[in-house]
Amino acid sequence: MTNADKGKQPEDNRNKPIPFDIVAKVYKENAGNLSLTADMLGIDRSTLWEWRKKFPELEHKLHDYDESLGDLAESKLIMAINEGNLTAIIFYLKTKHKGRGYIEGQEIRATVNTAIKSMSQEEAAEFIRKLEEEC
Repeated sequence: MTNADKGKQPEDNRNKPIPFDIVAKVYKENAGNLSLTADMLGIDRSTLWEWRKKFPELEHKLHDYDESLGDLAESKLIMAINEGNLTAIIFYLKTKHKGRGYIEGQEIRATVNTAIKSMSQEEAAEFIRKLEEEC
């Protein structure tokens, strides 16, 4: 960008076709930020969002970049774990090893096979109290 281009508003391109490769390139330059990408392309963020939903080819290109960014982040996380970064270790365990007990709170799963009926506030409070007693 030259000094003459600084402060200049991008051209309004909402109704102009922009090649998907250009959109993907700008998306990558802005680290997957939709708002910045839209600004650089001279379109509204909502236009870019609609294009992404409407055109599978564009969605595929942007999704590929999102996935590669996720891969990079995971690589950096593993590097931090290997360096003994306790925060990275805890984050990894809490997100990848919940089944081993590394969770913040309780996860409650229940299947209720009874007919649904309306309850008063008092009935609901009593029902919850009984459930808590059982646990």
